[in-house]
Amino acid sequence: MREQRSYDYEQHGAPYSSTRRSDPRIALVIHRALGNDAHTVLNVGAGTGSYEPTNRIVTAVEPSATMRAQRPAHLAQAIAASAEALPFADDSFDASMAVLTIHHWSDPQAGLREMRRVTCGPVVIVTFDTSELHNFWLTHYAPEFIEVDKLRFPTIDEVVSTLGGKASVEPVAIPADCIDGIQEAFFARPEAFLDANVRASQSVWGCLADGVEERIVEALRRDLESGDWDKRYGHLRTQSSFESALRVIAARPH
Repeated sequence: MREQRSYDYEQHGAPYSSTRRSDPRIALVIHRALGNDAHTVLNVGAGTGSYEPTNRIVTAVEPSATMRAQRPAHLAQAIAASAEALPFADDSFDASMAVLTIHHWSDPQAGLREMRRVTCGPVVIVTFDTSELHNFWLTHYAPEFIEVDKLRFPTIDEVVSTLGGKASVEPVAIPADCIDGIQEAFFARPEAFLDANVRASQSVWGCLADGVEERIVEALRRDLESGDWDKRYGHLRTQSSFESALRVIAARPH
């Protein structure tokens, strides 16, 4: 595989809001991690605003103009800034959050240190544990996903170590009818990956070498048509949830 490519939200982010929405069950886990006492919350890499609490004062930071333009009118307008250089004083916020974004930062450790600097309470990071990616059936069709994501994502230990303090790491069970179009949301709905719009809102597809996406989709299409997918994974169609690699890290200061 050629050198890993990064995902360009300015070029590819336009359809993002059509399939990536806050799932209320995942939102409960994130909002609980922020803590009941957090009245001011910073959302870094805020994108279209998924999972931002509406009952707190939220400041959103998002470097992509394409993503900022997709934020709904009821949410605060996002500030054009990057995680690595947050334009705020020390301890400006009660809590901060970053949802499935640290793998897009040019320097994740610098961004995490900045979040810790401007936050007096918990820093909540939603990310994937790359050591668990192989448990999702799609990686059997696309082992390249594991290679790409291990290059993009800091490990859980790296995130916890960089943030310091006392941290908890909580696995998140993905419901079968999850409305947030992350890959694992379709663990029981494999046909979804034949939809180009679904794939377009999952950044790892945009990081693959030329021709790899087409090969993966064709292999999956063939197995769905022949029934081979259902022979191997059909039991998932009636499974209510899937404990994927999704993790919510909550780091509190000493």
